[in-house]
Amino acid sequence: MQTIKLKLRGIEQLLEGQVQDQGTVEIQGIDYQTDTLPFDVPVDGTLYGTLLNYRGAFEKLEPSMREDPYKKPPKAPILYIKPKNTFISHGKAIPLPQDVEALEMGAALGIVIGKTATKISEQDALDYVAGYTVVNDVSIPHESVHRPAIKEKTRDGFCPIGPWITARESIQNPNDLHITVSVNGVVKQENSTKNVIRSVEKLLADVTEFMTLNKGDVLLVGVPENAPQVKENDLVKIEIEGIGAIENRIIPEKDVIGGDLA
Repeated sequence: MQTIKLKLRGIEQLLEGQVQDQGTVEIQGIDYQTDTLPFDVPVDGTLYGTLLNYRGAFEKLEPSMREDPYKKPPKAPILYIKPKNTFISHGKAIPLPQDVEALEMGAALGIVIGKTATKISEQDALDYVAGYTVVNDVSIPHESVHRPAIKEKTRDGFCPIGPWITARESIQNPNDLHITVSVNGVVKQENSTKNVIRSVEKLLADVTEFMTLNKGDVLLVGVPENAPQVKENDLVKIEIEGIGAIENRIIPEKDVIGGDLA
């Protein structure tokens, strides 16, 4: 049984619950069907993405890393920020910008920080983790690795998060979790966190060597190679073993207001 923390629309504080099975959550002694709950985004800190942490993604781009202007692969983690305007919850619509045919779905394990982390050791890293969540790091397809992909990654609604935070104690090994991306009920991608270059512990140690992570921040382990592309009206489900599943539909931007259907 998973211990979780979740946020419901209209309620400010996080609620604690237990996942009974795939479709039932117990909150304050009452069982609820997950498809009836008005989920809100369960985190409120800064969300940092990590590039090239999956071996397949790294190997795919390694040749270009040896060209100008870099000339060699990076030694430290490559980070970027998904600002709060990108955050939407489970069940909300992902806006498809006008004149964009397809979006990439980036399945990512989100590490939720539980207390201030500065220059922590790999051995103690998990002590600073409150739990884990499912994140869809949405992007407009792009090839450039020489400049930040701001327009492609930070548009409104480009970061579904949730549906909840699964407590760290409920996950035996975050470095061996199966990840599945389904589109309209058909599996389009499968991978595992065992294929990352830096483990959860190593990534936390390396990142906090040069920057502080605060309580409530989220650090993405990375996005696997060959992210599926989706189009208008597609229903996307990202599921991470033991953590949960987040589902969102792709809707034209002009028909979406704040993640809701207009």
